[in-house]
Amino acid sequence: LRALMTPGHTHEHLCYLLLDGEKEVGVFTGGSLLVGSAARTDLISPERTEALTRAQYASLQRLAALPGEVAVWPTHGAGSFCSAPPGAERTSTIARERATNPLLAARDEDAFLDQLLGSLGSYPPYFRRLGEVNRLGPPLLDQDPVLPALTVDTVRAQLAGGAALIDVRALARFAAEHIPGAVSIPLRPVFASWLGWLAPADRPLIIVRDQDQDVDEIVWQAMKIGYDNLIGELDGGLAAWTAAELAVAATALTGPDGVGNVRVLDIRQRPEYLAGHLPGAIHIELGALPGRVDDLPREPTVVMCGHGERAMGAASLLERAGHRQLTVLEGGPDDWAHATGRTLETGA
Repeated sequence: LRALMTPGHTHEHLCYLLLDGEKEVGVFTGGSLLVGSAARTDLISPERTEALTRAQYASLQRLAALPGEVAVWPTHGAGSFCSAPPGAERTSTIARERATNPLLAARDEDAFLDQLLGSLGSYPPYFRRLGEVNRLGPPLLDQDPVLPALTVDTVRAQLAGGAALIDVRALARFAAEHIPGAVSIPLRPVFASWLGWLAPADRPLIIVRDQDQDVDEIVWQAMKIGYDNLIGELDGGLAAWTAAELAVAATALTGPDGVGNVRVLDIRQRPEYLAGHLPGAIHIELGALPGRVDDLPREPTVVMCGHGERAMGAASLLERAGHRQLTVLEGGPDDWAHATGRTLETGA
């Protein structure tokens, strides 16, 4: 292995070139060159972002000068908030990146700076504190973490004391029936990212899940981002809550042809919204929504994202703040355009 100094994502960033004798086989690009993109440069501080972006340009040019057959093995995969594009493959080659990566096609350093910074959406707040957690080292576990089963009465007492309820069931299951005030964060590969974005790190968290959902996956994803505040799960799930004759809520779902003429709230990342959205749709990123729930008039609203999962999370936050008459779109803007034959708007 040969270390290559490639600042940009951080000041001290390194890539590692794998050699077979003198033959350059592949390069572990970490948070530098990604498949179809490059890692973001705004995580250190706003004051250092431009300098890091210019350093990232030089680092990518250095990597692009490697032989075309050299494999590219990045750290960040598709859809990472570190700026890997949705749908991107996990690996590539230098030749393929030179041919297809738009950031490598930037005409000069200034164009690269505008292009990279213009593509960055927001990122989860836990990014700001995990650097120090990683530097110090997280608390060591002497056994696998567990999620204790809590009775309905215990859950109610904890909620009254300030605990938050996180419902990890699938979109349709949450829509049909859920505990009022619960935040919908479906269990999927990006569960940890949205947990770290939408759930408080300083309050006890209680999980609601279906019995066929992997409790270990829930706990380990939370632990990986420093969320050791999961105190348990509702024993028996939602069935136990309804058996106790306690109140439940529901959220309407609609297909692309059922949007109608009501207000549309698009909660995707800014680059997604700019690339194509429903005409007249209001845009508030999901990560920013908790601080803006009172900015929205309380009127009938269709909430949408790219598929529906993030939109349901947004709807749950709005419902918790007292909003009603909410409908979640199953699908995204392309589904709507295909179903209605209408054209999406682009830009701001």
